[in-house]
Amino acid sequence: MKSLLQFSLGVSLAAGLLLGQSLHGVVDIHAHSGPDSVPRSIDGIELAKLCKARGIRAIVLKNHYESTASMAFLARRAAPGLEVFGGIALNLTVGGVNAAAVERMTRVDGGLGRIVWMPTFDAENQVRVLQQTRPSVAVSREGKLLPEVLTVLDLIAKHDLVLATGHSTAAEVLMLVREGRARGVKRMVVTHGMLTPVNMTVEQMKQAAGMGALIEFVGNAMVGNTKTVEFTDYAKAMQQVGVEHCILSSDLGQAGNPLHPDGLELIFAGLRNAGLTVAEIEQMVKKNPARLLGLE
Repeated sequence: MKSLLQFSLGVSLAAGLLLGQSLHGVVDIHAHSGPDSVPRSIDGIELAKLCKARGIRAIVLKNHYESTASMAFLARRAAPGLEVFGGIALNLTVGGVNAAAVERMTRVDGGLGRIVWMPTFDAENQVRVLQQTRPSVAVSREGKLLPEVLTVLDLIAKHDLVLATGHSTAAEVLMLVREGRARGVKRMVVTHGMLTPVNMTVEQMKQAAGMGALIEFVGNAMVGNTKTVEFTDYAKAMQQVGVEHCILSSDLGQAGNPLHPDGLELIFAGLRNAGLTVAEIEQMVKKNPARLLGLE
């Protein structure tokens, strides 16, 4: 891992000279790492060390199947000065939309569990869109959010956590944001709204932004072996929604993809070539996510 870190630092120096854009101050709210039950490129401890060495300000560790609040606590010890947070995705392995799991996360040492993702890989919408036959987790029925979802929204508001909308339908995303706002949730982010299986239109993303949510655009859709979107398409949507309402995160950590800092620099370069300015990119990757996490 030492040689990997040294290689990554070398890439950073070269890229920084070419781009005139620094990773210093970046807040990545969507960082996958090991240990995990699916292949990852780096573990959470080594990722924290790497991000600190590269000047990143903060990361949120994400796992689709278990809370990362404990890993965030350990990663902070390994990389003092880097702000590391965790969260919980409400998939089947934590009991679905389970208020007890959310409440327990808030009590983990350090209080670093910060984001609650509505169901992601086990979301009813994802299972349906991918035409899979397996159990799933619903958030709504007949156009209404389920009672257990409302209970979790109240917990998010109580603990001033971040509501992330997960892999819900576009209509469910708007319901979640609307109801979250009504129940006092102050921090909301639409999880990669443009991507399958969410598939929000620009107008729907604008609606969510108008209700106080930030709209996430993820880098792994633009680089590596998970690329599905062109830089120009993302750049256009960001400008239409308004960069003041958008967050750019890496969503990296998949085996075979660039490590998070390297991937982010590739993403910055691609978005600049697509017409975004350094200031616009930094608004989305530094200022807006810092505000979301209460780091202002």
